[in-house]
Amino acid sequence: MPEKVTIADVARRANVSRQTVSNVLNSPDLVREETRERVRQAVEELGYRVNQAARRMRTGRSRLLAVRIERTQDGMNVFDRFLHGLTESAAKAGYRVILYSADDDQSEIATFDDLLGAYEPDAFVLTGTHYGDVRTSWLAERELAFVTFGRPWGMPEGGDHPWVDVDGAAGTAAATRHLLDAGHRRIGFIGWPEGSGVGDDRRSGWVRALGDTSPEDSEAGVLERRTDGSAAEGETAARELIAAGATALVCVSDSVALGAMQAGPVPVIGFDDTPVAAAIGLTSLSQPLSDAAVRCVRVLTRLLEDDSPDKPDHVLLQPSLVIRRTA
Repeated sequence: MPEKVTIADVARRANVSRQTVSNVLNSPDLVREETRERVRQAVEELGYRVNQAARRMRTGRSRLLAVRIERTQDGMNVFDRFLHGLTESAAKAGYRVILYSADDDQSEIATFDDLLGAYEPDAFVLTGTHYGDVRTSWLAERELAFVTFGRPWGMPEGGDHPWVDVDGAAGTAAATRHLLDAGHRRIGFIGWPEGSGVGDDRRSGWVRALGDTSPEDSEAGVLERRTDGSAAEGETAARELIAAGATALVCVSDSVALGAMQAGPVPVIGFDDTPVAAAIGLTSLSQPLSDAAVRCVRVLTRLLEDDSPDKPDHVLLQPSLVIRRTA
């Protein structure tokens, strides 16, 4: 049986002290990047494995972050890049990510309870925020660390917990202005049902951009349809809008835009810049998902390392318009 690799072995290989190796494994922010990389290389070369149970007993922390896997629609999942970025960023900060699934708020809260009993994650990353979201109050009441990827819709002044989000209104406003610059004046919008925080935010950018032209040019509430978010309903809505005189369309998602493209030869802009959008040449708004993941981990690290931050972090990132042949 091969001899067990110890922290002392790693320290000798990396030419650092055992305390430095321990810091890299448990509190990497205390160590310079150059030293961290040298220790990590030694860990990899020697095949050193941390005893998680022992480390939890020493530090009182599991170094685990929990996040839900989002469902896909029409084969599109925009959160793959976010999860990949979250896993990478967490690893660099000395954490690991555990994934779970849930159908609704109550089942997710039940999963929180199960995870806390079985794995004791240090923090949670919540996605899919919405009006009346009870998950955040459940975690806050128990003084558990968390960040949401998404704003706390309906809360005044951004809410009282940390969040990272993408400015959907700025994105659809940019998309609408792009079509206005191309000469279109009757620009339709295909969205989600009213009351969707993300959907209403994206719709507001379209309204704002049209209103910036002149009041008589504004088509808000006229050239608009709401859907369940599927490609099939996107196509139906697009046909109705084109029949009503729309010469271009802004869509709340790539899934909706995929259906809208089947309705007629008018420019269509989606949202999320999924791999499908790139494959079919759909102009779309790209969310900075990798950056959002980095910011989420940074927020949680601050929460876990600082017992009394001055105020919760609120980070609003900007999407970018990726122009392709369809717009």
